[in-house]
Amino acid sequence: MQPVIKEVKTLKELRTFIRYPKELYKGNLYYVPTLFMDDYETLRWDKNPAFDHCEAKYWLAYQDGKLVGRVAGIVNKLYKEHWGVNYGRFNWIDFIDDPDVSKALLDTVETWVKSFNVEALHGPLGFTDMDREAMLVEGFDQLGTMVGFYNHPYYREHLERLGYIKAADWVEYEMTVPKEPIEVISRVAEAAKQRSNLHILKVKKKKDLLKYAPQMFAVFNEAYKHLYGVVPLTEKQVALAIKQYFGMIVPEYAPFVINDKDELVGFGITMPSFSRALQKSGGELFPFGFIHLLRAMKKNDRADLYLIGVKEEYRGKGVNAILMDHIIKVFQRNGITKVESNPELETNSLVQTQWKYFERRQHKRRRVFIKSMLEG
Repeated sequence: MQPVIKEVKTLKELRTFIRYPKELYKGNLYYVPTLFMDDYETLRWDKNPAFDHCEAKYWLAYQDGKLVGRVAGIVNKLYKEHWGVNYGRFNWIDFIDDPDVSKALLDTVETWVKSFNVEALHGPLGFTDMDREAMLVEGFDQLGTMVGFYNHPYYREHLERLGYIKAADWVEYEMTVPKEPIEVISRVAEAAKQRSNLHILKVKKKKDLLKYAPQMFAVFNEAYKHLYGVVPLTEKQVALAIKQYFGMIVPEYAPFVINDKDELVGFGITMPSFSRALQKSGGELFPFGFIHLLRAMKKNDRADLYLIGVKEEYRGKGVNAILMDHIIKVFQRNGITKVESNPELETNSLVQTQWKYFERRQHKRRRVFIKSMLEG
């Protein structure tokens, strides 16, 4: 049966859009819901500063009055400025195993983005690299994380049937935390500190990090600008990211490397894993969901790596070793035994060489698909 596609136009419909995967993946052991308030803030037309330079629409699919799918379409004007090509994006895509549903959803996005004269449509990609992105194509029997989508294996088959091909892949690793500090990393770290007059910022409270947050995102923009799909964050987007994510940071898990001029030259953002906590809370903070998140911060044997960035002029000077040495010792001190790398481009050999000292396994792979929107 052909589905009915309905555009999301009200906040009530947006809440339905955000919560749909909870119904689709009900009972799935590996699905980790998003934090509802994060998605709500990101997708609201009146809240997200990305709408200063983005156009976006969201759609829901119904069959016999039952919700059976969702998708978002995005056109980011800054993407064209940054990369020199005009591509549309799709994201937040979920659907039942029915080719009519997936086709109707993507046909709707394709028709809409063509009105902007785009050359191609690719995704899943969000407004920024801070949003969840890329579709799971390997690792369906592995626990998801806070920053990655979980999806059924049939999603890939549906997209390929509709003419979408691989644009880029991200791989993920699960690593075992060594019982002792890694001597070679500790040695390089100490030498780098002495040679370049660097130190790890001593933080007692989260607000101590806020002073350096703008510098952190400046390093982030510079370090990540060449990676697939990335569009540098604007000042307003940085402010939103600080508001959304800094409140969840555990200072001990977020080393900032500072030079003798009190400038941030490198950072690492890691956190205790929130996967089980989000499953228990259903992605809702209230009435009691926040309790599960607080417990996860204090008692956990798993952690997630989120972001690592080094200022350009300090690359190759041991800053990564300073960050890794600190993070390893924090994990050991807090009883962390397993760590998720989270997505990293399969071609990013510089990042992957950091894991050579760890016992590890590549257990997930994600993909961004692309399809030409040009006729003929």
